[in-house]
Amino acid sequence: MEQPRQPQHEQWYFQSDYDLETGKYMLKTGRNIYCIFMCHLSLEKALKGLYIKRCNEIPPRLHDLMYFIGKLTLELTEEYTTFMVWINGLSIATRYPEDLQKMIAFYTDSQTSDIYRQTKMVQQWIKAQ
Repeated sequence: MEQPRQPQHEQWYFQSDYDLETGKYMLKTGRNIYCIFMCHLSLEKALKGLYIKRCNEIPPRLHDLMYFIGKLTLELTEEYTTFMVWINGLSIATRYPEDLQKMIAFYTDSQTSDIYRQTKMVQQWIKAQ
């Protein structure tokens, strides 16, 4: 017997969780740039899931977190807004680093761990909306 298909927004949330878990493993193995990339991707997919849930349409193929926050008229705390603007700016830098060695040296384990922690908090907040 075939299982009922989960709602499409839940599939996006599942992918968001999967990407965040991947980020955790990247963090554990010292692949900090990939951890940050996966954090951004996790937040992007959580926002796209919420977009589907609220707008009942497929989200545009964009990576801009601020676009989705605006479209969804989300009211983030000042701390979450600052973090989202900052991590949004890292999207291109972590996808296509101009100087990977410089980025690797810049993002310490401690700093990346904090990015992961903040991502997890914001991701959970988005999914609760």
